[in-house]
Amino acid sequence: MNSKLFTLFILILVHSGVFAQVVEKINKEAGKQTISMLELCYDLHRNPELSFQEFKTSKKMAAELEKAGFEVTRNFGGNNVVGILKNGDGPVVMLRTDMDALPVEEKTGFEFASTQTSKNTNGEDVPVMHACGHDVHMSVWAGTIHTLAALKDQWKGTLLVIAQQAEEFSGGAGLAIETGLFQKFPTPDYAMAYHINPELESGSIGLVGGPVFAGVKTVEITVHGKGGHGAYPEKCIDPIVIASRIVLDLQTIVSREISPLEPIVVTVGSIHGGTRPNIIPDEVKMELTLRYYSDEAIEKVIAAINRISKSAALTAGMPEDKLPLVEVSPADTPPVLNNPDLSKKIHSFASEIINGKNIVEVSPAMVGEDFGKYGRTPENIPICLIWLGSTSPELMQELETKGEKPAPLHSPLLHPDYEKTIKTGIKVMAGNVIGLLSTK
Repeated sequence: MNSKLFTLFILILVHSGVFAQVVEKINKEAGKQTISMLELCYDLHRNPELSFQEFKTSKKMAAELEKAGFEVTRNFGGNNVVGILKNGDGPVVMLRTDMDALPVEEKTGFEFASTQTSKNTNGEDVPVMHACGHDVHMSVWAGTIHTLAALKDQWKGTLLVIAQQAEEFSGGAGLAIETGLFQKFPTPDYAMAYHINPELESGSIGLVGGPVFAGVKTVEITVHGKGGHGAYPEKCIDPIVIASRIVLDLQTIVSREISPLEPIVVTVGSIHGGTRPNIIPDEVKMELTLRYYSDEAIEKVIAAINRISKSAALTAGMPEDKLPLVEVSPADTPPVLNNPDLSKKIHSFASEIINGKNIVEVSPAMVGEDFGKYGRTPENIPICLIWLGSTSPELMQELETKGEKPAPLHSPLLHPDYEKTIKTGIKVMAGNVIGLLSTK
């Protein structure tokens, strides 16, 4: 072994030993925090608020920051809450939680189940539930900041924490960035977040270096036709037939134009056209969701959608000025790409906190998360999002025996193992921050 490798080996051993000494303190403090954070979680679950309506929720998050001694900025680009805790010279680490709930009617039967309703963007009254685990996320976040405040002698640097609005709308992260998050506050050297995962047992985490959440784009296609009586289709140009051809041809993009090894999803989730069975309409509207990891690949997909749509209309005899209109929503969500080096560090820290056997190497998911926006700014901040296992081992075993799976995210039956998930989250996230800001 050469001298450089030997020195590196010794440094790793020393750091590992020192960090192991901190683990006991982290575990002890996390245990204390879990009790009060569990009550906070139940309160948040009873009182969920929709995206851009997190008025009471943001006040609760601000109150937790104040109790922990953070400098607090409220209503930053909406309902976002930003906290700063400076503790000497050192790196800046950012920790983010989301706050918003979903228009879902809860069916869990919990004593603390939500019975709340609210008005959606259309002014309609809808039920509201924390069906994506953001109540757990906030409780882990609050418990982590209290733990880190109590263990200030174990780290040096600056904590930048944000309780973010409207993750489900993919708007909160963008508004925080546009309002100047990285200009008005210290620029992070690292940014971290987490999300519960019902497919993993509580007490474990899921981690991957590289793509973890897909990018999301929404596309609307307006297909024009020439309407008329359903008994005389030969006198019409049927947009329903054109739309049907488009739907089928879109499914050839992946594999015939984009490699089947490229993670791409093209889903037509909505088709609306016509009013009666005997009337051929003048137009049909379709809505698509696209999921991707490569910016280059998704541009090819969008180009193919345009070409396929127009070709189908031309084949049906539509004139050039009546070809389908393909509109890509500007409110897209970029993929979450975990920084490989940061992921390795987190794996190392977490291994000492919860044992390496409880760290699961997960596959990239095709769902979206707007945390990826924090890693695509000019500051080029390394980011990492981890999964928090949230189903109790006992329930997981019971369901497996029946050939069933846990209720998924966005389900009215979502059933996290609250206490263990919160405690694990606090330990792991506090350990990650201290590992990155270690004074030793």
